[in-house]
Amino acid sequence: MISDGRKVYSVTEINTELRCVLEDTYPQIWLEGEISNLKIYPSGHAYFSLKDDQSTISAVCFSASLKALRFALEDGLKIIANGKISLYPKSGRYQFLAFYIEPSGAGAQAVAFEQLKNRLQKEGLFDQSRKRKLPQFPKTIAIVTSSAGAALHDMLSVINRRFMGVNILFYPVKVQGKNAKHEIVYALEQLNKHFQETDVILLGRGGGAQEDLWAFNEEIVARAICASKIPIVSCVGHETDFTIADFVADMRAPTPSAAAELVVKNNVEVIEKFASLKNRITFALSNKVENINYRLATAKNCRYLKNPQELLFNYQQRTDEFFGRIENSSKRIFDSKVVGFGSLSEKLNLLSPLSVLGRGYAFCTNEKSQNPLKDIKLLSLGDRVNVRLSNGSFVSEVKEIEVQ
Repeated sequence: MISDGRKVYSVTEINTELRCVLEDTYPQIWLEGEISNLKIYPSGHAYFSLKDDQSTISAVCFSASLKALRFALEDGLKIIANGKISLYPKSGRYQFLAFYIEPSGAGAQAVAFEQLKNRLQKEGLFDQSRKRKLPQFPKTIAIVTSSAGAALHDMLSVINRRFMGVNILFYPVKVQGKNAKHEIVYALEQLNKHFQETDVILLGRGGGAQEDLWAFNEEIVARAICASKIPIVSCVGHETDFTIADFVADMRAPTPSAAAELVVKNNVEVIEKFASLKNRITFALSNKVENINYRLATAKNCRYLKNPQELLFNYQQRTDEFFGRIENSSKRIFDSKVVGFGSLSEKLNLLSPLSVLGRGYAFCTNEKSQNPLKDIKLLSLGDRVNVRLSNGSFVSEVKEIEVQ
């Protein structure tokens, strides 16, 4: 208040009063919008905008509220949030403080399920290339489930009925509730560490609501399944129930009973299969023996085995004929080459300079340069010239030069 009676506010005062007005007017409201410009700071607080087709409002979700969410905030996600309208005095900007958030339309669990599923799929945890085949005849099977549920009884009944004598390791865990995910992870780690002789692990539980099955949708459980060196069969709920564990496991069974049937062969079927295999081997060996006996009988009747010298004589005769053909062929080739050589020799004699000399001509070269004398201008008085005749040669000295 100044002397003339006017009320003058400082910026901080008006922002503080407006904040109180907004918070008193809108202490708790539900607000629907699409998240954009999301940013989560190291403090754990999330800052974002909520928008519809025409407007935008700034929003904040503090770390305590953010940690309570079962899904992750992300740009483009449409939500319904409960909170209050407030004002940040430092900037004078009003904002929405969100204390509770749920996805618009789909439930929080459904959104969390799809978010985790998409993220793990991009990382390759669902790839078939990393999954292993189950052993044909496991000696030791580990069962990880609740000791109080019907799933354990169902699996044991199926295993004992189909193939008695299989070693069973039972690791009891909670399959729902807050600590269930940690017990499941610890069980898988302990089996891989201390019971490496285990051939396969059956991990699951009986049916229930989506909330009851949620331990098998937790990220730490999915990564523990992926890290296991022992093949894992996921058998959670009923046939229509799907969990993240089903996608990561080496194989998914629709029910716990079906999982037991997958990993344990029916002893009757095994006996029948071995009997069939035995018959096939016996038949194959019988055919082999018959074939060998037939070939042996054929060999005994072979005249060359009765008189092997005859076969040797035949080969000797064929060898002699072969060498005779080679000899005749070589002679023909040699005679042809001799005739050709004689004809070529006659042609060379006709072209020989010696034959020309025999008709009275001479071949002259300069004694110094040994070059043939083709032009009289190449000679000088006193030069010595080698003269070659058909039957000898002599040296002459140039006494006189006459140019024609």
